[in-house]
Amino acid sequence: MPSDLDFTGPLREALLAADFTYDRVAEAIGEEAHRALGRNETLPALRRTTSGAPLDTLVRLFLLQTPVARAEAERALPGLVDRLCNAGLLEQSVAEVAARTDCRPYATDERDLWVVSDLTPGLDGAPVAVGRDHVLGISSASTSLAQLTMREPVGRALDLGTGCGVQALHLAAHADVVVATDVNVRALWMTRLNAALNEVEVDVRDGSFFEPVAGERFDLIATNPPFVISPATGERLVYRDSGLPGDRVVEHIVRSGPDHLTEGGWLQVLANWAIVDGRPWDERLGSWLRDDCDALVVQRETLDPSAYVELWLKDSGHHGRPDYAQRYDTWLSWLEETGIEGVGFGWINVRLGGGGRHELLEWPYDVEQPIGPAIQAWGEAATGLRGLTDDALLGTVLRARDDVQQETVGRPGAEDPEAIVLRQQRGFRRARTADTVEAALVGASDGDLSLGQLLGAIGALLQRDGTELRTTYLPVVRELVGEGFLVLD
Repeated sequence: MPSDLDFTGPLREALLAADFTYDRVAEAIGEEAHRALGRNETLPALRRTTSGAPLDTLVRLFLLQTPVARAEAERALPGLVDRLCNAGLLEQSVAEVAARTDCRPYATDERDLWVVSDLTPGLDGAPVAVGRDHVLGISSASTSLAQLTMREPVGRALDLGTGCGVQALHLAAHADVVVATDVNVRALWMTRLNAALNEVEVDVRDGSFFEPVAGERFDLIATNPPFVISPATGERLVYRDSGLPGDRVVEHIVRSGPDHLTEGGWLQVLANWAIVDGRPWDERLGSWLRDDCDALVVQRETLDPSAYVELWLKDSGHHGRPDYAQRYDTWLSWLEETGIEGVGFGWINVRLGGGGRHELLEWPYDVEQPIGPAIQAWGEAATGLRGLTDDALLGTVLRARDDVQQETVGRPGAEDPEAIVLRQQRGFRRARTADTVEAALVGASDGDLSLGQLLGAIGALLQRDGTELRTTYLPVVRELVGEGFLVLD
């Protein structure tokens, strides 16, 4: 692979000069074409980018994978066409220039970025043909992990299995030191390129799993590992296939990752896992978690075996090929033989040094994005509850989260509601049914009175025994704090 990256500075200047940013591109091609491009259809955007202006040229060249006239390429990338061809980003004929890689504008809350990766396969229904070392660009998985990852300032962060370096670029905004690892040489080169193009420092290392960082510890590890659960047929797409059987790659990361965390450090994993016949998914994943760690595991989606196989055969471009049915049958047979009756998808968040609080939650419902702050808040609640005795809890002042609303359900005109529901409007947007005491307690938790005082007042109002109230509702209060309805002041 080329190692000379001295073209990244001039390339950055050309992209800025053309206003080749996420927002400007979306504005230039319009909402309809933007949505179509999200479906891998280029025609609407091609119709909107015919001016020959540098922005239109870059959109056609990189995003729409359409050759452009040499003169237009030179105007958009002044003095760079030959250099980018030598670097492998472009190729040229006598009259035209075409992209060999994608260069895509990307935006975070803080800044505009650009991400170089291999070309997006399957545009306009073209046959998908990716090599085993294909470097995936910005995908739904990478944006999901970016939304999951906490953004508190940290000292050292690790992007494990970096691919084209999207997570490393995010981490560089709030980590003093960022290390990115991969086994794909092309991916490592593109990560270095993207770091240079976006003027951030990333320590890029070659190696499998945690081998390149042996003996080192990090405050934050983010990873979207090659988690596809498939039979060992000898073929392997590095960006999605680990080479390990089943979901062993995810288990390995969850079990060994804490060895590379600082005290209080987080490991955040976007992953698939097998749902095995005869064993609840949460029991199986719970066996991977360590007693010296807090963990929040969220199963967001489940797929049956046939839907899962179809998804990944289409991803690799085998749908419609002569061997599709054979591959489909082989994969399904393997899943059946290994007792896998479904595949879960979701988030695994592990913090070293916690009190061993493990919550495994099936939550397919809508959540606020980014969800990272809600994960952070869950950890803060776990810390606050750790070692808190009942007497100390009674002396604690509680505050209902501002976004919690109360809903009542019942017949019109009825004196009492049939049900009371407490519902969060932010974060996980959890909901729980509450009785009169629980609802009164949350409603009165405004950061003024202690829990003991509130329970005493509610007991007097409802003519309930104070000791009985404390026995019954202290565990409920712990749940309300752990689930984010109440906050410890």
